[in-house]
Amino acid sequence: MAGAKKSAGPISREQMEDLVASSLILAQHGVLDAFGHVSIRHPADPKRYLLSRNLAPELVTSADIVEYDLDSEPVDANAPRGFLERYIHGEIYKSRPDVHSVIHTHSPSVVPFGVTKTLMQPIYHMSGFLGRGVPVYDIRKESGRQTDILIREPIFGEQLARVLGDKPMALMRGHGNVVVAQDVKVATYRAVYTEMNARLQLQAMMAGGPIEFLSKEEAFLTEATIEGQIHRPWDLWKAKIKIK
Repeated sequence: MAGAKKSAGPISREQMEDLVASSLILAQHGVLDAFGHVSIRHPADPKRYLLSRNLAPELVTSADIVEYDLDSEPVDANAPRGFLERYIHGEIYKSRPDVHSVIHTHSPSVVPFGVTKTLMQPIYHMSGFLGRGVPVYDIRKESGRQTDILIREPIFGEQLARVLGDKPMALMRGHGNVVVAQDVKVATYRAVYTEMNARLQLQAMMAGGPIEFLSKEEAFLTEATIEGQIHRPWDLWKAKIKIK
């Protein structure tokens, strides 16, 4: 029952700032607009996660953060209205113990790759993480029924998590994508550069082919190198926003 559980407790000021900052940064980069959301696994309890109330990402403050259990029920019975698609977060956290941040976006340049046969592949060193593969979740195919394409039921979240598997990102047909990582800084980086890679790949396709994508070895090596310096983009991006 919602509200029947005890809170896992507060998180540090820095952790809260980073969670809020991610929403603002992604809005600033056009990855999120009025829709989409960012969560982190609760640092004190892996069976809880933190996510904003139902609010446009650019408006999120620390006062808007709500604690959920992994069934995506709010811990506080008086919690404000949550996102319809919060099951994206809860079901991925259930299936991926290694994941500590989940981001769902409708990143515009990414959407075409979920509705065509063209595979998204890493086109430059900043998106090496895509070399691990980019699966596509088709809710109609997985559920066997017509829906509004929203992950508004736990079963859809389970299906999405299964399709995501051990990958850092999955496309959602006619919808957007989900990005995961070991922390919110890396997840934010991946969301930004998923959009950038999609944009550049579309431009390269218009320029004519064949396209020389990164090899699997190059992708692996660049992922390790770039994400080992995550402080560089994160510190820059965070300096350009105002956290309330």
